[in-house]
Amino acid sequence: MTTAQTQELDVQPSPLALLLLGREADPRSERGVECPGDLPSPSDPDLVARARAAKEKLGDKVFVLGHHYQRDEVIQFADVTGDSFKLARDAAARPEAEYIVFCGVHFMAESADILTSDEQKVVLPDLAAGCSMADMATAEQVAECWDVLTEAGVAEQVVPVSYMNSSADIKAFTGKHGGTICTSSNAKRALDWAFEQGEKVLFLPDQHLGRNTAVRDMGMSLEDCVLYNPHKPNGGLTVEELRAAKMILWRGHCSVHGRFSLDSVNDVRARIPGVNVLVHPECRHEVVAAADYVGSTEYIIKALEAAPAGSKWAIGTELNLVRRLANRFAAEDKEIVFLDKTVCFCSTMNRIDLPHLVWALESLAEGTLVNRIEVDKETEAFAKLALERMLALP
Repeated sequence: MTTAQTQELDVQPSPLALLLLGREADPRSERGVECPGDLPSPSDPDLVARARAAKEKLGDKVFVLGHHYQRDEVIQFADVTGDSFKLARDAAARPEAEYIVFCGVHFMAESADILTSDEQKVVLPDLAAGCSMADMATAEQVAECWDVLTEAGVAEQVVPVSYMNSSADIKAFTGKHGGTICTSSNAKRALDWAFEQGEKVLFLPDQHLGRNTAVRDMGMSLEDCVLYNPHKPNGGLTVEELRAAKMILWRGHCSVHGRFSLDSVNDVRARIPGVNVLVHPECRHEVVAAADYVGSTEYIIKALEAAPAGSKWAIGTELNLVRRLANRFAAEDKEIVFLDKTVCFCSTMNRIDLPHLVWALESLAEGTLVNRIEVDKETEAFAKLALERMLALP
């Protein structure tokens, strides 16, 4: 119905209708999330031919990595797809590739630079492709947090565990202070290791993954966890709270996964009888507790691959991946829907569009290095130490 028709009928579009048409922002959204009602329109088809030509000209000199959350028009040019750590390791396994073009976000490109050789150059097609979660913990804030823990007399008991979705600076802090990195699939193993080294864990920067792993997978209670807020004096915690806690969770979260609510779960169960709710562990604790299945991006993909024909699934993760999976398994009569009724995607991940990818590839083909991501040697050394501890986990 057009605006003229609604005015003629004296009917005003509802706020939800405006939202789905992309005419206003969702009040629950924050930086890093967009809710346009649909994905961005595909780029100029001519760009597809240009991307193919540039990639063909570069040959084995370029290796393109595509994160699962990338839009389809970009992912079609990826040599490999996966989550952030898998892609960084894939890059390290291709030493003959002079250029690593990372279609993801900034912290992922940093990890690739840390794990690849000095001769390889990591390129991020758009330098503005960041991560709101990673930005929620800065090196200065974490150093101040460690001072608070020291003054409380607990720092010597604390082992830092940082999620892969963190900056190189935070990974370096973790390595320097005897900690390890984790992914969403090995978080329990990382925490088991950490509690063998010390009595407490400082978990950075995603509070939800830390809480869900501790409570759901390790049998801790919510009371064992405290939330450190870097924007409050002493993190908003008393010395007694810090001394009593087992898990000191950083006040950070994924802006996309944080949108899903218990109402989302209840609503989809009411709308789709027999639906299986499958969510990422970056979701809120109450969402994870109400879901049927919980797991990493790779777990989600494998679960849907193994699902029987005719099954119904509501997925709580980024929209690009959910839509790709829905299209992939439609022929097998698997119904796959986005958990939230409001259609949202990671806006920072979507900054890597086809125009930026074409520009990066054509520049490299012409001999011009653009948007190189390079981690300084000291930061790289300590960050790599933390990553190596993760790789050594049993």
